[in-house]
Amino acid sequence: MAVIKPMAIKDILKQNLKGVEALVRGWVRTRRDSKEFSFFELNDGSSVKNLQVIADATLPNYQEIVKINTGGAIAARGRLVESPGKGQAVELRADEIVIYGAADPAAYPLQKKGHTLEFLRTIAHLRPRSNTFGCVFRIRNTLAFAIHKFFQERGFLYVHTPIITASDCEGAGSMFRVTTLDPAAPPRDEKGAVDFSQDFFGRQSFLTVSGQLEGETYATAFSRIYTFGPTFRAENSNTPRHLAEFWMIEPEAAFFDLRDNADLAEDFLKYIISACFENNMDDLEFLAKWYEKELIPTLRHIVETPFERITYTEAVSLLESSGESFEYPTKWGSDLQTEHERYLTEKRIKKPVVVTDYPKIIKAFYMRNNDDGKTVAAMDILFPRIGEVIGGSQREERLDVLLGRIREMNLNEEAYWWYLDTRRYGSVPHAGFGLGFERALQFCTGMSNIRDVIPFPRFPGWAEF
Repeated sequence: MAVIKPMAIKDILKQNLKGVEALVRGWVRTRRDSKEFSFFELNDGSSVKNLQVIADATLPNYQEIVKINTGGAIAARGRLVESPGKGQAVELRADEIVIYGAADPAAYPLQKKGHTLEFLRTIAHLRPRSNTFGCVFRIRNTLAFAIHKFFQERGFLYVHTPIITASDCEGAGSMFRVTTLDPAAPPRDEKGAVDFSQDFFGRQSFLTVSGQLEGETYATAFSRIYTFGPTFRAENSNTPRHLAEFWMIEPEAAFFDLRDNADLAEDFLKYIISACFENNMDDLEFLAKWYEKELIPTLRHIVETPFERITYTEAVSLLESSGESFEYPTKWGSDLQTEHERYLTEKRIKKPVVVTDYPKIIKAFYMRNNDDGKTVAAMDILFPRIGEVIGGSQREERLDVLLGRIREMNLNEEAYWWYLDTRRYGSVPHAGFGLGFERALQFCTGMSNIRDVIPFPRFPGWAEF
């Protein structure tokens, strides 16, 4: 093949190039033949849209070309011309086609027909080649880049917090153990318990549920930091909203109070959603057509609307006076359920809602106690359709109060010795929040199951690939 720089199909279609010699490479979505031509729909992953390639029967390897089926990989060089067909401005008249790899039509599972999302999960290694997952994972890429861009533009330092930890940030105990001990014959101490002093790290260790605590230590040195990495929860939750392995974004800022925290979170969400409009309109339109008809207006509503701010107590009052028949009754002191969050955002307030000042009995030990002695300076941001998308708080910077909460919740004080040092030496007010990356992706793509927004989902009973 003549030396020519390859072009992305996205750029060809966006620029509506005509009369230009181009080289494209990708995977065949469909092929149909006439007496004198073969027509290929080619996709290289850069766009949900395909480029039509016309292969003339006079090409020297035409007999091999007509054997290429859906899933095969080719390169095509030729001239871009105006297309007479509907739905495309240009097509490529091929002067040369190189065949990289064939795909047996009897075995290739992604034929041109509808496939259920459940089936596509069983072929997660091939589903990125489908239109749906091409859209989803291009949007995932956009959001990931926008997250870094947002924080870097605001002077936040990117910190890599550990995957293996001895601390349970949430105090919930739903953690995956990390061990090299023989499960069939672990060493025992004199009391008959497993002797973790002989384990690899000389103590019990786990996969992290959050990088927040470590992030706080860096915020007290660099003022503003953020983490963005994998986290793990060993919860036996087989729901469309839960994963055992997922990604979290957790900014932490010194000298921030709860109001500063909520302002940052609102700006952050609007910024990353706006990035989807700037970079992925074709993907959004496809997903809106096939999965969530109100996707685009819902996303625009988030970007254009100031978030409403109410206290937890006010939220409970609104729910109790709603006249709705909720599956989970509402009362002060109980956590808000998804049905409550959706009622507030979709029916009552009809916009994104920041709920603050939750009862301390349902929140983590590190959240700052309010003066009323009953609530903490916590916040959740609620979106229509999915409910909570961000959870955060002002952190408890007072050593005596923090110690009291650790002891009150029967946590292992010694395990947090290093965390407590940040309150002993130059303690400052600080705050942060956590965004589940896949939860945000669900919202931005309209996908109903969180397993469809991560490349290789991990959930109870499933760790394939």
